[in-house]
Amino acid sequence: MNKKISSIRLPFHFDRAMLPVIFSLAWPTMLEQFMQTAVQYIDTAMVGTLGTQATAAVGSTGTINWLIESTISAIGIGFLYYISQSIGAGNILQAKKAAGQAVFSTVLAGIFFTVLTCGCSHLVPVWMRVDPSIRDMAARYFLILYSPMLFRTMNIILGTVLRSAGDARSPMIAGITMNVINIVLNFLLIYNTRSVYLGSWLLTVPGAGWGIEGAAIASAVAYTCGGILIAWKLWHHDTVSPKGQSLRPDPQVLKPCLRVAFPNMLQRFATSLGYVAFASMINSLGELSTAAHTIANTVESAFYIPGWGMQTAAATLSGNARGAQDEARLHRLSNTIIPMEISLMLVSGGMLFVFAPVLMGIFTHDPQVLSLGTTVLRIVAMSEPFYGVPIVLEGMMQGLGKTMIPFIFNIIGMWGVRIVGTFICTQLLGLGLIAAWGCMIAHNLLLFVLYIALFSSGKWK
Repeated sequence: MNKKISSIRLPFHFDRAMLPVIFSLAWPTMLEQFMQTAVQYIDTAMVGTLGTQATAAVGSTGTINWLIESTISAIGIGFLYYISQSIGAGNILQAKKAAGQAVFSTVLAGIFFTVLTCGCSHLVPVWMRVDPSIRDMAARYFLILYSPMLFRTMNIILGTVLRSAGDARSPMIAGITMNVINIVLNFLLIYNTRSVYLGSWLLTVPGAGWGIEGAAIASAVAYTCGGILIAWKLWHHDTVSPKGQSLRPDPQVLKPCLRVAFPNMLQRFATSLGYVAFASMINSLGELSTAAHTIANTVESAFYIPGWGMQTAAATLSGNARGAQDEARLHRLSNTIIPMEISLMLVSGGMLFVFAPVLMGIFTHDPQVLSLGTTVLRIVAMSEPFYGVPIVLEGMMQGLGKTMIPFIFNIIGMWGVRIVGTFICTQLLGLGLIAAWGCMIAHNLLLFVLYIALFSSGKWK
């Protein structure tokens, strides 16, 4: 770690033979996340037609979603490490046992988070410093959205189990199904009954007119259907079906999974708590900043899709290589997937910079929100390629079971740079959203420096 960054072994020894394997795992995840982001775009646009208050009410508690889902995702990372290495070593029975333990963990975590989120729904808008005029609206939305937490937990943990077995298509199918249901129900539940033209045909579209509560119900039903489908896919899977496996806690499986999951859980929890603190400080800037931040976050999320898709492939393939004790394959993977990731993020960052005003215009017609959101998006677009390296290296380290170093790096970046910087800028100096996003970019650049130094040292293995 103390070597100079310039000592990194460049150029990378790109291995074309690995491309089909990497893309076979990455593209379903990319498509799944693209669909999720598209639905998020549609949700935001549809809620946006209800006014700035509705957009702010939905977005103001959305950061809690990162806190909860990322904590649950950490449990899945523990099973990803265990199952991918078991399959790499050819031990399919051990992988099936781990799948059974994943089902047990899913039920336990799902029940816990259902009680927690529903019990705290009326307090969340207060904690997030939401404007008092929209707190009741935000609380109702939050309660409905998080009622099916058991099924949301199924989507996260059981989907990760399938990906760890090299099956990224089943979670993709479940995700697409869930998103289609969400879109259809949005049209039926958000708006009142209305007439629309389809070509020369005048059609009457029934609607419940429930506003943001309708959007929350649509999402809740979609999550429930998605959870049931992903559980069905896992149960009938050839490699990691938990059929016949004990669903009681097995310390021999759970201990190594938790050893890997716990640092990742701390990382995700602390990082997501940082997102909550970050959003809370932005919410304190007023409705304009909250709305611009919410919409800009929605737009930006689409341009991280290549990064997260490659991270999924990196985690599974690095775990397989380590399980097979094939260090040469691991070396080829790292030297192939990192330049691929940087290239993809260069393209996505360039597109975000060019199309930022167009994309913001999809969700709002408020000129102030549009201008502010476009500015912060163009600033963050220039840092996208740098953020690609931490994403993919962290994925490879997850597959290797090395989650402590990413935990340390992310704590330093989130709390030492983003939160402290944003507090100073917004709460002490009276600066606005642009300064807060500048602190976010500084966080991403620090992660790039730390991870590239780690890769240079070879200690990431």
